[in-house]
Amino acid sequence: MAKIVLLLGLLAITCTLAIAYEPSPLQDFCVADTTSSTRVNGLACLDSKLVQANHFSFSGLHVTGNTSNPTGSIVTPVLVGQIPGLNTLGISMARIDYAPWGLSAPHFHPRATEILTVLEGTLFVGFVTSNPDNRLITKVLEKGDVFVFPVGLPHFQRNVGNGSAVSISSLSSQNPGVITVAKAVFGSNPSIANDILAKAFQIDKSVIDQLQANF
Repeated sequence: MAKIVLLLGLLAITCTLAIAYEPSPLQDFCVADTTSSTRVNGLACLDSKLVQANHFSFSGLHVTGNTSNPTGSIVTPVLVGQIPGLNTLGISMARIDYAPWGLSAPHFHPRATEILTVLEGTLFVGFVTSNPDNRLITKVLEKGDVFVFPVGLPHFQRNVGNGSAVSISSLSSQNPGVITVAKAVFGSNPSIANDILAKAFQIDKSVIDQLQANF
């Protein structure tokens, strides 16, 4: 009986792992048909006879992004929305530009692990593990260094060099999603009641009101 229970447990774990990420393609490709009204987990496939090379390409990743914003960073995404041919392939990438002391604010990707490579500059990066430890793991990265942010864990990048910085990230989903922690908590629509946030953060409601006003 114990062996049966163990086997069932292992089977359940295996099945969970098998469906936790995007399934393997069942054809050569499934270029996203952005005009289709069909709703699936992903995007409907364009007729393969209509597929062209431009469905698999993107131009502009060499262009420096405009970092003139409050955080001093900007993301140039290369997801399925930019390359329809990524549909069902479970991979994407992004360029991140940082002004001096620019910050990619704490955020997480609900559907993807991220591997980041520094192309120029020096970045201070880190992520926080899940409850109950909530351990902060950080490292200073120089040009050519690589760092991994595990799926679903909040993480950040900050430019700590003297000039601008650039990094490239690869992500294990065609559509990794991004949830910026501060915006999600203080800028939700509709807003989370200030008494709920005041109790959660153990601060006065007036402080919550001020924080929500920023988003």
